[in-house]
Amino acid sequence: MTSKGPYNLPSDAVWLITGSSAGMGLALAKLIAAHPTNRLVATARNLSKLAQVLPIDSPRVLTVALDVTDEESIASALDSALKTFGRIDVFVNNAGFGLLGDAESALQPEDKAKARSVMETNYWGTVNVTLQALRVLRDENPKTGQQGGVILNVTSVGGFSAYPGNAFYHAAKFAVEGFTLGISKDVRPDWNIHLCIMQPGGTKTDFLGEGLGLLSPHPAYKAPDTPARFIEAWLKAPGTRETFVSAESAAEAMYRTVSRGKAIPDRVPTDYSSWKTIREEAENIGRGLDGVKELGLWDESSPLVIIPE
Repeated sequence: MTSKGPYNLPSDAVWLITGSSAGMGLALAKLIAAHPTNRLVATARNLSKLAQVLPIDSPRVLTVALDVTDEESIASALDSALKTFGRIDVFVNNAGFGLLGDAESALQPEDKAKARSVMETNYWGTVNVTLQALRVLRDENPKTGQQGGVILNVTSVGGFSAYPGNAFYHAAKFAVEGFTLGISKDVRPDWNIHLCIMQPGGTKTDFLGEGLGLLSPHPAYKAPDTPARFIEAWLKAPGTRETFVSAESAAEAMYRTVSRGKAIPDRVPTDYSSWKTIREEAENIGRGLDGVKELGLWDESSPLVIIPE
């Protein structure tokens, strides 16, 4: 198989965005709605929220109810989009929420339910939409003369680096990154389907408000010098969010990734802080591998097993 080449965004591109009622999803939805020729399918579980923040009377904007944990809801939303616009060029899997607290608390039934919920929405929700998107990009779009398209899966700097008090959120986002990289190698180049991981860092959204779930405090981790307590204190500090970037800048990074007429990269940190953190983590991984090389039981003269891509 040859590698996929550049992607050229159509002038009348149709974007479908999950979680469009707040945060980065809303910022990107507004950006697309304001574009003179691009078209928007804005989705959320609660359509009344969308009606309050988007120009739903525009012929280039369609709002549709979509619950990423419900496959029938996804199929219905995609059918509505195709009936209205004929195709979908860019899927943006943005819906999700955070979960902060002590992972050991998930031994309790109510907290285990919260942990499973963040996996169900952040990971399986992305999987559910992506799998149905592949069919649209491969089979439906060519009927309109437009081959393929792009899937942007929004993870986080926390999809590559891990921090105290976020184990289940990291598990979901790491899983999305592995799934996205795997699917990107499954698709045939002639389908012209491109997948990309978008990795925001600290962003000024309500992610740390309504978008954040909390696990019950675990007594073994209550000491103020416990790592997770440091993170909580940092998040609550008055000036912390002032260092975050705007949701609009993250949305602009997503748009530029798709619209520049070049190859779609595997991953894009959406701000400098995220880029720097991920770059440093990658370098730490390299140094760590160098440090454990002698522990492996191998003979460097042995032939390498090369897995074909």
